[in-house]
Amino acid sequence: MVRRKGGALINHSNSPAKENIVLFPKTLDYYQIQLTVMLESERYGEAMELLRFLLQCQGQDERHYQEWQSLLDWLEAAFPYASRDAEGDREPSGSEQDLKEEDMARILAKSKLEEDADYPDKLLKKVMNEPLSESTILALEQLSYLEGGQVDEALIGWLEQAAVHPLLQFRTLQTLRRRGAQGTIGLKRGGEVADVEIEKVPLTNEEFPPQVGQVLERVAEQAEVHEPTLYYFAQELWGQFMMSVYGSAEYRKLLEGEDEQLDIWAGALHQMVSESLNGTRQEEETRAMYGITGSMRFQFEGAYRSLKGFVKSSLLDK
Repeated sequence: MVRRKGGALINHSNSPAKENIVLFPKTLDYYQIQLTVMLESERYGEAMELLRFLLQCQGQDERHYQEWQSLLDWLEAAFPYASRDAEGDREPSGSEQDLKEEDMARILAKSKLEEDADYPDKLLKKVMNEPLSESTILALEQLSYLEGGQVDEALIGWLEQAAVHPLLQFRTLQTLRRRGAQGTIGLKRGGEVADVEIEKVPLTNEEFPPQVGQVLERVAEQAEVHEPTLYYFAQELWGQFMMSVYGSAEYRKLLEGEDEQLDIWAGALHQMVSESLNGTRQEEETRAMYGITGSMRFQFEGAYRSLKGFVKSSLLDK
């Protein structure tokens, strides 16, 4: 029996005691990047879960297994509350784990503030003056746990007046929501100003409107048959793209669209990722997969250009 996890193929043998897991090509680097982001953002429970999964995978260099096991051992010792084995065999619920990690983050932020009264200003300067990076994202997460309306005012004023990278705009909106800020912000998005309500900004993928997930569902159905590796990368690109267009006219059009509009975006996403992975463009085949007729081709090409423009701008910013 075969089932899938992310970009991996899991092959169950007749023995119920062990799974044979083989990573698809090009997914290992992505898992390593995800692990780094989890650690830098102090999501230790998620990091431990990913490490346990990677240790089950076969066919990797021995040094990888040694590094993963050493890191897992350290995390389990340093953060037992986040371990799946803590409190006997009971795995802490998501809410319990999030609460404890949030408490730890608040304590850390308070401690740093006591040591340095300028700590909030230093974090704000990092966010506002440095390029988008994991470091600026981590600074935003730390700002989530610092009290004081001055931080809200500084972030809101910056978003409304400065030319801010769309992904950094969205991450800042998430920070403001976590801080309990309220009201509407006018964001500069390309040639328009998008009005966004802070209280409605999604904090997780599940909080986005259902249409966003339905596009990915369509890609999953086709990728399973034609290109299994593709879906994992499509998830990441689509999530980043949704953050970058959040609140814009393009975003609103997607939410207002019928099934045909969702098919168009799913096809464009599939085409973009497939082209990136394989280096070839097979547009006619992709359009046939998603039922995109000649009358829909113009919209399909527009969606594809939007995705390609986002990828290009992200690479330039790096």
